[in-house]
Amino acid sequence: MNGGKLFLVGWLIDGSGGPIQKKMVLKIVDGIFQDIQEYDSEAMNEAYQVTDLSHCTILPPLVDSHVHLFMSGTTNQEARKHQLIAGYDEIRPVIEQHLHYLFSHGVLAVRDGGDHGAFALRYQQESVVNKEMVLRVAGRAWKKEGRYGSLIGRHPGTSESLAGAYAAESEVVDHVKLVNSGLNSLTKFGHETAPQFTKDEIGELVKIAESHGKKVMVHANGILPVQIAIEAGCHSIEHGFFMGKENLQRMADRGTVWVPTIFTMKAYGQNSTLGRSRIDPQVIAKTIDHQLQQLSMARDIGVKVALGTDAGSLGVLHGESVVEEMKLYIKAGYTLSETVQCVTHNGAGLLGLDRGLIAVGKPADFLVTRGTPAQLPRKLSYIEGIYLGGEPSSMYSKNPVKTVVGKG
Repeated sequence: MNGGKLFLVGWLIDGSGGPIQKKMVLKIVDGIFQDIQEYDSEAMNEAYQVTDLSHCTILPPLVDSHVHLFMSGTTNQEARKHQLIAGYDEIRPVIEQHLHYLFSHGVLAVRDGGDHGAFALRYQQESVVNKEMVLRVAGRAWKKEGRYGSLIGRHPGTSESLAGAYAAESEVVDHVKLVNSGLNSLTKFGHETAPQFTKDEIGELVKIAESHGKKVMVHANGILPVQIAIEAGCHSIEHGFFMGKENLQRMADRGTVWVPTIFTMKAYGQNSTLGRSRIDPQVIAKTIDHQLQQLSMARDIGVKVALGTDAGSLGVLHGESVVEEMKLYIKAGYTLSETVQCVTHNGAGLLGLDRGLIAVGKPADFLVTRGTPAQLPRKLSYIEGIYLGGEPSSMYSKNPVKTVVGKG
């Protein structure tokens, strides 16, 4: 190893889902990982510059594959009601604050699942987004008239088909969000709602979206709404509560990505402001357990899972909820490395990003957490450093690591 920048790393979780590597040396040239190998004192002596992270764990930047930036996770009901009627001038600083929270937890890319005013889309188009962070937006979601989804979108006109309404839309979005079921019940275990659209309706939308280079993400819970969405060719299933093993197998066979959003249900159960008449703690506990069982099956079957939090939902805070969602993956039987893969490499792939892996030839973007991997995911709430292209982030002020000038 001659020239470039060298980083001595205590523990490396590379995003591939493979074993955690100990005492590694990363060589970075022109912002790219040029070499990754086990520590060698002779090689280190030849370095021009060494950054000592031997007391730290590093991993790729995180991706939250399902958020709603226009809403906060506050449990104050009056504040939540106000956010639903607020205009863009009020919502813009809220979005900005949420992006800051996400960034401070190492989430450097987010996929927004829509809002009724297309506020996240406007924010993105005004080019005020943190340049070190990637924001992918759906604008306003599509739903059936009279069905759930007004909070995040709109429905086709009376004489319009779903595909026709989308084709006539002037909003330029990164992906398409579709709602194909209702919400989960907080008082009746396993309650399923009817699909909002048919397989043909969704299939036509998917064809047009794909012709524009767009993926389609579908909110769907229950066996039939999920089955229809998968067979229609959608690219990701959002939530997927009570969808069943057969749908998981369909997803594995077709390469459909699943974004489970488990913590949302747990947050509802922890929210005392809803009152016992609106929630049944036993139902919520059973629903969480069922979703964890589905996640465990997904791991065994080989479904590609990308971590998303549904941040903005009641009690689901932007940034912090990523840590909570990761804990649930581990509870479902995922190893720490596999969990990191879901929140890095898999999420990046869903968003079409060339990041999420610490590997030769990839951009030298990574997070630094002090201590061993055993302290993850908790330590993601106290990140020591964020590096982009091998340089400390200009947006992240902490700089706890020590740089040593070598012999070179």
